Amino acid sequence: MALDEATTAFLSQMAQSGMKPLHEMTPMEARGLGVALLELYGPGPEVPRVVDETVPVDGGEIGVRIFSPEHPRATIVYYHGGGWVIGALDEFDTLARRMVQRTGAAVALIDYRLAPEHRFPTAVEDAWTALRWTSAHLEEHGLHLPLIVAGDSAGGNLAAIMARRARDEGGPEIALQVLVYPVTDADPDSASYLDPENQLMLSRESMIWFWDHYLPDPAARDNPDASPLQAADLSGLPPAVVLTAEHDVLRDEGEAYAEKLRAAGVPVEHRRFAGQMHGFFTLLVLPAAPEALEYVGDQVDRHLAARAQHSPA
Repeated sequence: MALDEATTAFLSQMAQSGMKPLHEMTPMEARGLGVALLELYGPGPEVPRVVDETVPVDGGEIGVRIFSPEHPRATIVYYHGGGWVIGALDEFDTLARRMVQRTGAAVALIDYRLAPEHRFPTAVEDAWTALRWTSAHLEEHGLHLPLIVAGDSAGGNLAAIMARRARDEGGPEIALQVLVYPVTDADPDSASYLDPENQLMLSRESMIWFWDHYLPDPAARDNPDASPLQAADLSGLPPAVVLTAEHDVLRDEGEAYAEKLRAAGVPVEHRRFAGQMHGFFTLLVLPAAPEALEYVGDQVDRHLAARAQHSPA
């Protein structure tokens, strides 16, 4: 299916701005993109409680912004996308508010440190520290189990890794993992990477640019904490909801990860969004964004209902 009209118009508008391709920017120039897009989104809906916390990590501290409804029925730990190089709390504030509104869950938005200033495995270790911190401070912030890990793109990569690490470390217990067009491998020669129709806001060249900033040594990228598709054992992981986009260089690896999870006995719900490009979930000006959030909300509803049904009275 061809790229949808709204996305085509959006890309045309971006091209007319004279913006350089991402892979020709410096990291600081690229970080300006999120600020520009933020102005298009506008503020998100009001939520009853928003708290900014500072969490100590090895060698520094990171921010965690907690968005809570009146009576949260779960807590979503959300890792933002941006190739481990770009992205900030304010840029995902509107998305987090919409997620709270749709799911009835609290959202803890994690401001992990970025490359190239903080290369692999800093983002992974920050993500883990933040997950454990959130689990340990639920009562203090009026939050509730179950815990859900979620993220888009590089954030989906971190969410997948956190689900596996929580299994291996004996907790915290993760009820569900929501992976939105996740980075799961470092193969720039897959069919979706090479497809000319997929060279859009995220292209093969820009994804290589992200990897080169995050983990410069290609030989080290097979580490499962960088490429979760390379993990030997995915059994015993929490149920997964996986979203992929038809016109996305990351499509094949996201779908391969969904299949590998399923083959390991993990319950998986996967949907490929036709006519969409990488980034559509967080590009809130596109009509597919609310459709995708509704899909995620439906899946969260279903899993929480099933969990409640099987819980002892």
